[in-house]
Amino acid sequence: MGHAVPGSARGSPRSVGPGAEDPTWKQMSHRILVVEDEPDLLEAVVFALRKEGMKPIPCKDGEEALRLVKERRPDLVLLDLMLPGLDGIEVCRRLRASEETARIPIIMATAKAEETDAVIGLGVGADDYMRKPFGLKELVARVRSLLRRSAEPPEAAGQPIRYGELEIDSARHEVRLRGKSIPVTATEFRLLVYLARNPGRVYSRAQLLDKAVGTDVIVIERNIDVHISALRRKLEDYGDRLLTIRGVGYKFVE
Repeated sequence: MGHAVPGSARGSPRSVGPGAEDPTWKQMSHRILVVEDEPDLLEAVVFALRKEGMKPIPCKDGEEALRLVKERRPDLVLLDLMLPGLDGIEVCRRLRASEETARIPIIMATAKAEETDAVIGLGVGADDYMRKPFGLKELVARVRSLLRRSAEPPEAAGQPIRYGELEIDSARHEVRLRGKSIPVTATEFRLLVYLARNPGRVYSRAQLLDKAVGTDVIVIERNIDVHISALRRKLEDYGDRLLTIRGVGYKFVE
């Protein structure tokens, strides 16, 4: 569904350029699973990623995507929302439900204009989303950004953060509740660490976007609401510690 616009997109990444990237990081070859049923778009995306030194793994449907994730262990999944058979929402949900695949970064792509589709995708665990048609330069920038923030610790690793039976371990990139590991996305983890390290302080959505998502991608503040809602659900009774400050943003309470 949809198509890519070569070169520029509808809007530009906020800060993309040679000076914004770590040359050593750029030389790393990442495996990117590209799940797209439209042949021309699949070919264009695969070409663009390969040109940037990445290793794209093409895939045309949801069932094959789940199989390839287990077999090839991609570093990131670019997932179309509308797929034949098993759609992107269900693929994302199943990946997040498995401990082995729960932390793989996912960018969801949708040809639909409704924001609700993006919200649903983020709600089931996608880290980011793109609306079609998108530019290939923007796509590459978003992939790089998500790979970077998934690989880098949100804060300098030190002692785990503990609040009662909730433990947030930056060194292991793990959240545990009553001793049980809770699967969270890279973005959710960064948000939780940032808020929990600064209890009682109120942060606007814009501040949280810059800290947890980064300033080099196009995002909407609504994304933060979806990620916070997902965290509350996953943290069960401890989710009440993530408070909404109406008209301002969010804070974590001890």
